[in-house]
Amino acid sequence: MVEVDGNMSVAGLSVLLQSGALDPVAFTKDTLERIAGYPDQAIFTGLLEERALAEAKASAERIRSGRSLGLLDGIPVAWKDLFDTQGSVTTAGSVVLADNAPAKVDADVVKALASAGMISIGRTNLSEFAFSGLGINPHYGTAHNPASRDVPRIPGGSSAGSGVAVASGLVPVAIGTDTGGSIRIPAALNGIVGYKATRGRYSMRGVYPLAKSLDSLGPLCRTVPDAIWVDAAMCGCTAPDIGRIHLGDLKLVIPEAIVFDNAEPGVVTAFEAATARLEKAGARITRRAFPIFAEVFEVMTRHGALVTAEAYALHKERLQGADAARMDQRVVARARLGEKIGMADYIAILDARQRLIARLGDDLEPGELIAHPTLPHVAPPIAPLLADDDLFFKINGRTLRNTSIGNFLDGCGVSIPCGTGDAGMPVGFLLSGQRNEDDYLLSAALSAEAVIRGEA
Repeated sequence: MVEVDGNMSVAGLSVLLQSGALDPVAFTKDTLERIAGYPDQAIFTGLLEERALAEAKASAERIRSGRSLGLLDGIPVAWKDLFDTQGSVTTAGSVVLADNAPAKVDADVVKALASAGMISIGRTNLSEFAFSGLGINPHYGTAHNPASRDVPRIPGGSSAGSGVAVASGLVPVAIGTDTGGSIRIPAALNGIVGYKATRGRYSMRGVYPLAKSLDSLGPLCRTVPDAIWVDAAMCGCTAPDIGRIHLGDLKLVIPEAIVFDNAEPGVVTAFEAATARLEKAGARITRRAFPIFAEVFEVMTRHGALVTAEAYALHKERLQGADAARMDQRVVARARLGEKIGMADYIAILDARQRLIARLGDDLEPGELIAHPTLPHVAPPIAPLLADDDLFFKINGRTLRNTSIGNFLDGCGVSIPCGTGDAGMPVGFLLSGQRNEDDYLLSAALSAEAVIRGEA
């Protein structure tokens, strides 16, 4: 088998697979062996060896006979352990679900990528019930950020294993969920691309929820083109219909409120350097106060967080029963805050949300996208967070702050690596669009990626 670089994009792997230089079966076996032998065994909650090999054999037969399903045929994919895969138990990163019956059918998006020829390799670890932006899991272990060269650092959550699986070169694509930043955060902290689609762009059937008013899906991968091809397949299309825009037509707005508060100097420096490169390349960049961002958090302060209210409603019986003692107590404590959010407050949150979503449309000119650092900090060390619950909650809130705005305003976003900050750790540049502006956002990200990365 031709030697495969773990950092290869989907496009690069596809050339090898479609040309016959790389055999899907041999590649799948090698992928499974590398995962099994990788020092960090907290990345996956389980592998799907039998399924993966069967799918690889079918892929190999199609390619040999000239019946390839397209660019993604034979490409491995990992699934956050919230997606049903037939014959496996969906644990949601929790031991309280580990004894549930295996899923009878695949989640719709699992079916969609299988129909495109992708090979389901395994199920990735996450924050328990997807309820944290840090990626720490006391049950299945905490995956270590592979970019760290000093101390073990967080992977970011909640799609922790998905981010690390891609960043460590074990798989080229992993699929995550995003309720408050759970795709974009691990993408930024691990130095990869993460695309959070508008809520509802893909079917949620067969995906374990956290907060249905906020839950969205998307891929973590190496490049924006990878995300575009996977997005098309998740939508049930055979190929994407997304082209580049001219950088001279790219209009970005950088908010001056909230997103830079308490930001590490290294993060700001990396972001501003990417901004300067974009401006030099012709992008039109403006900075505005954007008070709407502060209003999002004023709503949460006054009435409570929407995610907390809906997570509590989902887990109410579990939180009041014996299962609570078997859960991560930090997840329990945070979820129980939802008990204080009454119906009047919940309705007020929903009303305010619709008002602010409409305001966002008024505040942005046609074609404008929002740009800011994905997070205000690089990945922090794990040990202090385990030792101090107050620090855990403080850093968790700060980690989710910038990205959760996009969920509340029901938009879409792509995090692209833009450099490094403290300790040489990756920094993410977040491009965000309004609800259902996904195609335009992906076009802009496709055009801007090389400049944001400093490669053009």
